[in-house]
Amino acid sequence: MIGSILDALPFGAAVLLAGLIGLTFGSFIATLVLRWPAGRSVLGRSQCDGCGRPLRAWELVPLLSVFWMRGACARCGVRIDPFHGQVEIASGLIGVVALALLPGTAGWLWALFGWLLLPLALLDARHFWLPDRLNAVLAITGLLLAGPMLGVPLLDRWIGALAGGLVLAVIAWAYRRLRSDEGMGGGDPKLVAAIGCWLGWQALPLLLLLASLGGLLWALVAHGKGDRPLARRPVPFGLFACAAAWATVPLWPLLIAR
Repeated sequence: MIGSILDALPFGAAVLLAGLIGLTFGSFIATLVLRWPAGRSVLGRSQCDGCGRPLRAWELVPLLSVFWMRGACARCGVRIDPFHGQVEIASGLIGVVALALLPGTAGWLWALFGWLLLPLALLDARHFWLPDRLNAVLAITGLLLAGPMLGVPLLDRWIGALAGGLVLAVIAWAYRRLRSDEGMGGGDPKLVAAIGCWLGWQALPLLLLLASLGGLLWALVAHGKGDRPLARRPVPFGLFACAAAWATVPLWPLLIAR
């Protein structure tokens, strides 16, 4: 029923609604990324990071609250981390772009895919951490809902999960045997397996190609700014896998249509 209501929305209204939902999700995602690695609760009533004062409803409006409070807590004056606004904007753009490029059910699923990938990408970029619980939520949601996004049958998405996880696990094992060192975190194979639950096995080569290119470019740029050897520089592969997975959704149909 909810799907029918969303599909019946006019194009402009759907894009606007997706953007507003994205802003709301972004507020929670930013809180999760900032608090979870520090061992702080991400549930319950929101509080000021400086003085711990519970925030009122009008102080929780995405983007607008920061302007109203002039970027600082009204009581203690501690500056509000701009990361909140940046994530809210990114999440809002995910919704806007998804519904603008893919109207209807496919667009809403693409937006949901992006909102689930965003915290994983940010946690890996900031902490080289891909929590099992977030990977599990991504995987289960994909198996239950993702079929209409690319028209991929459930069996193909199960195969995508197994193949994606196995390929990354084998690469990690081979690197460890050859170099006697960890070349990939344990969360990366699980992330790619979870992404396979959305994309299916057919699109995995494109996903891995885009993610690898992104990681290589990042490593080359970072190498020019540091003194560590390129081979010893950690790369947040999960960040690039998430970005590549979201980009694969509109690119894959264009490639197979040729």
